[in-house]
Amino acid sequence: MEQTLIHPVSEAKSQEFFDLVRSSMKFPLYLFLKIPSAFFSGLRIKSVNEETSVVTIPYKWFSQNPFKSTYFACLSMAAEMSTGVLGLAHTHKLNPSVSMLVVSIEGDFYKKATGLSSFVCKEGVRIKETIADAIHSGEGESIQVTSIGTNESGEKVAEFRVTWSFKARK
Repeated sequence: MEQTLIHPVSEAKSQEFFDLVRSSMKFPLYLFLKIPSAFFSGLRIKSVNEETSVVTIPYKWFSQNPFKSTYFACLSMAAEMSTGVLGLAHTHKLNPSVSMLVVSIEGDFYKKATGLSSFVCKEGVRIKETIADAIHSGEGESIQVTSIGTNESGEKVAEFRVTWSFKARK
């Protein structure tokens, strides 16, 4: 008899996390206290749900490079957050808790980012499945996900591939 595995990632817990991230007070305070470079560079979560997240980064004094565009590290930070927020949502208050860690990041740059750049990750379902696999196997599981950055005209400015590792704590 084949055993059906119950998906450990609760949508109610994810929704609780999304409510925290969408808070106009709590999330900016979290960024200020825990990731001040993200706060000061203007990184914001524009939208997030079970499957997709959109993170923006403006071109401004704090995020600029000498070439009059957004510094690559700020673009990378926005791309990483667009993938990481989905992982955080799907690991929020799990028992056992699940650790997550970036193990690799690769980026390609196509156009100067001179205004507001939006990074979109549409791989929340795959992330959720990888977390479930890590819990069920008791082993670390890795996944590479993509975040596409576009400018205000919809032109691609960058593409990042972020590899995350998830492992249930014992």
